[in-house]
Amino acid sequence: MSKPSTHVSVSGSATPATSRFDLCAMIPVLALAYSAVIQPLIYFNFPPSPGLEGLLESRLEDRIFWPVLAAMSLVLAARHWSRIGRPVAPNIIALLAYLAFAGASVAWAFKPELSFIRFVKEVMVITAIVLPALLAARSAEILRGMFLCFVLGAVVNVLLIPGGYATLAQYGSTMVDIGYQGYFSGKNLLGEFAAIAFLLSVHELLYSGHRRALGIFVAVIAVVLLFLSNSKTALGLALLAPMLAGFTLFLGRTFRVSAAVILVSMIVGFEMFSMLTGFDTDRIAYMLTGDSSFTGRATIWSFAAAEIARSPFVGWGYQSFWLVGPDAPSILDAPGWVKFMPNAHNGYYDTMLELGYVGLAFLIIFLVTSLHVIGRVAGRDNRRAWILLSVALFVMIYNSLETLWLRAFDMSWVVFVIVVVEAARYWPQSLQKMPAQQSTDARSVGPSRLRGAWRPRLGARPQRARANINSWQ
Repeated sequence: MSKPSTHVSVSGSATPATSRFDLCAMIPVLALAYSAVIQPLIYFNFPPSPGLEGLLESRLEDRIFWPVLAAMSLVLAARHWSRIGRPVAPNIIALLAYLAFAGASVAWAFKPELSFIRFVKEVMVITAIVLPALLAARSAEILRGMFLCFVLGAVVNVLLIPGGYATLAQYGSTMVDIGYQGYFSGKNLLGEFAAIAFLLSVHELLYSGHRRALGIFVAVIAVVLLFLSNSKTALGLALLAPMLAGFTLFLGRTFRVSAAVILVSMIVGFEMFSMLTGFDTDRIAYMLTGDSSFTGRATIWSFAAAEIARSPFVGWGYQSFWLVGPDAPSILDAPGWVKFMPNAHNGYYDTMLELGYVGLAFLIIFLVTSLHVIGRVAGRDNRRAWILLSVALFVMIYNSLETLWLRAFDMSWVVFVIVVVEAARYWPQSLQKMPAQQSTDARSVGPSRLRGAWRPRLGARPQRARANINSWQ
């Protein structure tokens, strides 16, 4: 039996490594389990009403689960407030500012009552994830809990394959099977789920023993689900995101530059290249799929751009444009089938529609600071930084084709919030400077077991250094 060791909590205090159960860490995992597994299964067995009516109705299980989880988070925060590390990471501050502006937009929303209800739901979700995650001990493995949620969901989706549950689309007078959807309401949702499951399973392959074995098992299942769902975007991003994350962290480590700076430079460079050559995302979409309209999304985006111009600075109010009734602009002004859309199928367009350019600025600040904080994790744990950045990039890029930002119960939004707060838990330690003699190899330095601070270990043997970093993880 191994001897108990101590770990450094977020606040810097020592906590026993043997106490694995941490209620604070369990609450964000429960939030994810509900969004990714429990709620979709409830909808699978007890479907909502068809059409827009079903999208607007409030479910009893949601009205019970999220208030209870948020209340538990507030009680834990009141009891253990001293656990929260100082200073708070900038991405958490940016998230709260972004959320606050969304709440302020209720004052000018097209439908204030609906906007307020949806905002309260979002506040409950953010509370249930951010507060307990910041309160959790450093030894708590929230990422491991995330992975186990996806293990459960992946297995259930595989067991449902014989049932032939498929997404049907109408082409002319014929209904066509366009992909397997499992227990989700559409094949693209299964694609999102399978892609994130694949990324988390690849991260498990970096460890040994039963973690690697389970990672291989889930990776195989995730690939099968990706192909069955026929979600080309999810499949492509499941391959692109981890490679881009690894390349970004490599450049950051080599040139000592923030991950945010590298990725923003890539975006600006691509935009300049597109302006000069005409080789843009439309051309890329046509080369890959033969469809430069992104499956009709270009029509929705043209309408969204016209509506943004009508209220460019502060928008129509948080979630107060789509699905707000028959008198809404999305119904009265939209052409043809666009009036039946639940969103613009682009998180950035929807942010501008709802919160204007000011809201978009808040979103960009949140995303850039999150990339920066995730990049700082690499100085302590490259594996953790890589998976956090991979998942974050997947969700950020996927938002160019689907709307996920500030969508309370959406699985990918819940995953993204957990990722950014998981990175924020490491922020206080990342601010502590290491000695110049060892700054070239952060992996050879371990945290102090006694004070939670970094200190020089000149001449430390490699075996001891590896033991230190393993205990910190």
